[in-house]
Amino acid sequence: MIRKRLSSKPDKVIVTFEIPGSVWAERINLVGDFNHWNVQSLPFQQDRAGTWIIELELEAGCAYRFRYLFDGEHWRDDWHADNYIPNPYGGYDSIVVAVVPPEA
Repeated sequence: MIRKRLSSKPDKVIVTFEIPGSVWAERINLVGDFNHWNVQSLPFQQDRAGTWIIELELEAGCAYRFRYLFDGEHWRDDWHADNYIPNPYGGYDSIVVAVVPPEA
């Protein structure tokens, strides 16, 4: 799941990435355009319920490619992301757009 909310900083959006605790892994990293595809710099943390969570402050209006890396070797997509596109490695990259949807 991906949630978005306005930041207190102008032109920024806080994006929260969540992976259910039922997904087994020793560690999960968020890897994408926002960290130059560094496989170690953005580790998820588990909350008390076991849900894997990481929060980033991203530039509003920008679209970012990303993937999840499980245990340093298994790439996973987020099919609930804003979009997804093929990558040059024969798989897909998920896309998150840093825009807060209007409230219903």
